Amino acid sequence: PGASDVFWGGVVSYANDAKLSLLGVSEKLLEAHGAVSEQAAQAMAGGMRSVSGSTWSVAVTGVAGPGGGSPEKPVGTVWFALDGPLRSAWKRALRGDRDAVRARAVQLAIDMLRRAIGREADV
Repeated sequence: PGASDVFWGGVVSYANDAKLSLLGVSEKLLEAHGAVSEQAAQAMAGGMRSVSGSTWSVAVTGVAGPGGGSPEKPVGTVWFALDGPLRSAWKRALRGDRDAVRARAVQLAIDMLRRAIGREADV
């Protein structure tokens, strides 16, 4: 009870079309940097915040595997972005199978948001 008082919702945007149409990520940005990039993560977080009107937004984009990796972006490459009163983006190389990469990415994203909210409260 009460979750809707603090949580607007979320978007799972695996396809680039979803990033473009739902989150307003630029096609030029995706062409230049790819969907698994700092720029894409930041645009996704900013787009979600804009669409939702929320105070905070978190975006995660990566290669969970087992396929889809490349020498530049191997399986396990994940970018995280936070948009809100504080902004940040960072990359992690996560290990394990698809489920392990996705589970760890969720943990890290939630922790990033928790820490940011805590820092904002201290200011």
